[in-house]
Amino acid sequence: MTDQAPAQYQGPQRVLSGVQPSGALHLGNYLGALVKFARLQHEMECLFCVVDLHAITVWQEPAALAAQTREIAAAYFAAGVDPAKATVFAQSAVPEHSELAWMFQCVARLGWLDRMTQFKEKSGKHKERSSVGLYTYPVLQAADILVYKATHVPVGEDQKQHLELTRDIAGKFNHDYDAPGFFPLCEPLIQGPGARIMSLRDGAAKMSKSDPSDYSRINLTDDADAIAQKIRKARTDPEPLPETAEGLEGRAEAKNLVGIYAALSGVSEADVLAEFAGQGFGAFKPKLADLAVAQLGPVGERMRGFLADPGEIDRILAAGAAKARELAAPTVAEVKRKVGFWSA
Repeated sequence: MTDQAPAQYQGPQRVLSGVQPSGALHLGNYLGALVKFARLQHEMECLFCVVDLHAITVWQEPAALAAQTREIAAAYFAAGVDPAKATVFAQSAVPEHSELAWMFQCVARLGWLDRMTQFKEKSGKHKERSSVGLYTYPVLQAADILVYKATHVPVGEDQKQHLELTRDIAGKFNHDYDAPGFFPLCEPLIQGPGARIMSLRDGAAKMSKSDPSDYSRINLTDDADAIAQKIRKARTDPEPLPETAEGLEGRAEAKNLVGIYAALSGVSEADVLAEFAGQGFGAFKPKLADLAVAQLGPVGERMRGFLADPGEIDRILAAGAAKARELAAPTVAEVKRKVGFWSA
């Protein structure tokens, strides 16, 4: 008797991703996530949530959390996500996420979570003071994805390990409950420019909402003057730009600014270097500032327009949550049946 390969998932191609409402969105979020969301909605069925359940793994000011959720939704729309094409909703408005997460916690293994490097990085030297939610949130992330049987997930390199965990959980559930092909083994979508934008103050650190220096990032709500000033003050080195990408090795800040220019203009880094080779940052930064203002200015303006009508954002989020539950509820009901839970 020969071993048979596990059955393949036969359902539709579907994308799921989300952003935490834990601070102002910045250039890295825009290039690494939102631009890709807007493109993907034309290629596959897409669900984009505001992951407020993940946000509370660390303390969030309750009075600000709902407003920050609306702000993330407004950024989605400003970047081109169309709620008529993609389903946009708040994670906490779909209780099936939390319900499936508990069942997955009983499928996942402690050793799997012990290997998650992000928990070690975020907890630092105070592991015992961290919330249990911070430790187990990769399991909730798996539930976010699999409750919709999503097949593709746009993620950054730092989330790829969590996606491997999602695949492990899906595979183990399918095996343990004799349900081959029930959950898909989802694939990461990490290609393309803008996948990793670094801090304007430290080329070795990722651009972050939590960085105490506002000059480390360009916020989507920054006006033209603020954008230009932050680029002028961005850390660089005294050397001119090289002719090839190999010449950027060991020059993290220079490489970051060239990468930002490439992502904003839709060209390769090689094209950028071909245009600016031999020039110093005194010539390059003004061109980059003009490009950033031209690209991000309209996004910020649209975002402020959406935020001026919070009632409309709430209406879209409520409609999106209802649509998301139509997909999530049958999945959870079938999981309960497979697990053996009693039902009337």
